[in-house]
Amino acid sequence: MTTYTAPFPANRPRRLRRTDWMRDLVRENVLTAADFIWPIFVMEGTDASEPVPSMPGVERLTVDRAVLAANEAANLGIPVIALFPYTPTHLKTPDCEEAYNPDNLVNKATRAIKAAVPDIGIMLDVALDPYNSNGHDGIVQDGVILNDETLMVLERQALCHAEAGADILGPSDMMDGRIGVIRRALEQNDFPDVVIMAYSAKFSSAYYGPFRDAVGATGALTGDKSTYQMDAGNSDEAMRMIARDLSEGADMVMVKPGQPYLDICQRVNTEFNAPTFAYQVSGEYAMIEAASANGWVDRDKIIVESLMAFKRAGCSGILTYYAFEIAEKLAKPY
Repeated sequence: MTTYTAPFPANRPRRLRRTDWMRDLVRENVLTAADFIWPIFVMEGTDASEPVPSMPGVERLTVDRAVLAANEAANLGIPVIALFPYTPTHLKTPDCEEAYNPDNLVNKATRAIKAAVPDIGIMLDVALDPYNSNGHDGIVQDGVILNDETLMVLERQALCHAEAGADILGPSDMMDGRIGVIRRALEQNDFPDVVIMAYSAKFSSAYYGPFRDAVGATGALTGDKSTYQMDAGNSDEAMRMIARDLSEGADMVMVKPGQPYLDICQRVNTEFNAPTFAYQVSGEYAMIEAASANGWVDRDKIIVESLMAFKRAGCSGILTYYAFEIAEKLAKPY
């Protein structure tokens, strides 16, 4: 892109930075509540919540409280919530049957929220780690994560979520071929309008630790996920994964984690011109909270700055635990 500017002093860029209203007028990227997907953790019980210790300010909610939270989010203009289950230990098994139980936590929550708040979108994760007794995203045999056997379970899980009323499915497992399997299953079972947001560039990252606490997968995980999640050093591979998933029927794509991978976000947006989302993951959230609790950073400013970085990199939207808080602030008049 060619840029034409007059020489100094005819060109004084500071003219456009002089006042608040002028900076607002020429700002290239802005945040709105419509940019956010709000992750919510659901748990068993009634009228209760409990904190996630490694994520200060984030709580697990019972289904009835999740309904109330969804209503509040809709009133603030947040278009989508993403539900994640805190599955009781006794329901976690090596073959992950709870993943496709029509009455599992996220399916119950989806039906309840859709009945009470029909206009808010619901996104459900398609992966086995919350239901797996060994904490992995796929079926494990003799220490090996099995790809094709996992696809059969993911297909059942995806259909179960669609039947419960999910608007968006987020396959986050990183098994080969899963987008094609899920898309065909949705078409063949009369769910043509269910959207797939593929976690196409999901990196094997140390930033996920607090999330695993939140869904109760930390103690269960044996080994790591580097045989199926991407290597942090790879960028071109991420483009290949994006191309593959779009060709198999993904409608939107996800980069995860978010801020450490802004270069990936920008490349995806530039090279594919497809709706691109980023997940500001639990580790990113926990780091901001820890630094602000120690007085090392200005919490309010750094949250907004971190979210704006995603928009600047070309993201259509952001999954962030700050969605409700920032939407609430944006709703307040000047």
